[in-house]
Amino acid sequence: MKTKIAYFLNIALVALLALASNSFAEEERGFYDKNHIRGFVSIGADYRGMRSAFQRYVNNLAFVQGGHIYQADGDTASHFFTGNTLKYGRFEDYYLGLHFNFGAQYKQFQTWIDVNFMPTQISERPSNTYSTTSTTAKGTRNYPLYDVKWYTYGADWMFGWKIFGESTIFNLIPAAGFGFNLMNIHFSSNYELSDGETTTTMRNRYYSTMAASVTGEVEARIEIGHVAVGAYAGYRFIRYNELSVEGVNLTETLAGPNDNTDNTGDTYYFGARLTWIFNSEWQTKQENRL
Repeated sequence: MKTKIAYFLNIALVALLALASNSFAEEERGFYDKNHIRGFVSIGADYRGMRSAFQRYVNNLAFVQGGHIYQADGDTASHFFTGNTLKYGRFEDYYLGLHFNFGAQYKQFQTWIDVNFMPTQISERPSNTYSTTSTTAKGTRNYPLYDVKWYTYGADWMFGWKIFGESTIFNLIPAAGFGFNLMNIHFSSNYELSDGETTTTMRNRYYSTMAASVTGEVEARIEIGHVAVGAYAGYRFIRYNELSVEGVNLTETLAGPNDNTDNTGDTYYFGARLTWIFNSEWQTKQENRL
């Protein structure tokens, strides 16, 4: 699935670049008047509801529990130590999305880049260390525990249309776009990973997986002068790639239930946005004449 998404996004990007080239080529013949282009910036925040498959995906990955390989000095054999299930609190099915947008509008058409991110979600460690045992070695061993954390960030190239005109006080603006998203996860301990050929150890750091995103939304806006206040709602479609940890795909080793390449990251959302719209070059000239 992710290969097909990337294929269609590449086609869309080529088409948009071709359209943009034609637009600039037609400027002198009146295709558009660049003096009437207005820039804008906005900030926003929204409630992101995770689809149930997304919540399962995050929790299955973030709280995966493996074992530890230990070999004592002078010992010719290595031993695999494992512990009981760790008592971490699971992540909820929602989070806060924060946004910074910058773009331009020409008459009723708008296009912008939506840079989005979220506060880090944290499940605190139940203790500093935990005890493990081995079926092939005597005694127990303690290994460190860390807070389990995850967050995402990304960017979408959005395209919208002001249905009720360029400068009406009230407007509806449907929009759609595509982009990318990265999910970052910090695991609970230094587990060993093996894909049958390579053995490696998780480190005390974040690991990331990337995905293409497709977004659709609609905004109800009140616009007075340079300032616009809007409420919006929409849906973001994401399928993550397999999470690679130290060069080993996690789905091939410890996370059996997620043994596929199309890992759901879909969210539905609603929130509020504050926008500042700059004067066009033509408007600035008119004001300077007064």
